[in-house]
Amino acid sequence: MEKENIYYATGKRKSAIARTWLTPGTGEISINNRPVEAYFPVETLRNELLEPFKLTNTAGSFNVKVSVKGGGIAGQAGAVRHGITKALILTDADLRISLKKAGFVKRDPRVKERKKYGQKGARARFQFSKR
Repeated sequence: MEKENIYYATGKRKSAIARTWLTPGTGEISINNRPVEAYFPVETLRNELLEPFKLTNTAGSFNVKVSVKGGGIAGQAGAVRHGITKALILTDADLRISLKKAGFVKRDPRVKERKKYGQKGARARFQFSKR
């Protein structure tokens, strides 16, 4: 969806969903109306969501506004990265090749396996007692 240089994309990871808007600007990033440093206090998570910009040499050329829900802090960071990647592809289709090679375009399909009935967890069983 494009309207006056506003690029929108949805990113997903585990059970987190990030709605991402990219606008040409100075590189400000706000997540749920908070600065990125306040929302993701861990340096590695901030680096993860900035990877698409570093790879495409577009750091500082877009303002990013994100609304993210669900999941934990790591899943949300992955969802934001996926959303930024998809929005960058909308800005310039030529960026897709390098982003795809880095593995950012495909949604990470790994999700938690459900717990089964009669068992302790997804794979763990209750201890078996012969006697």
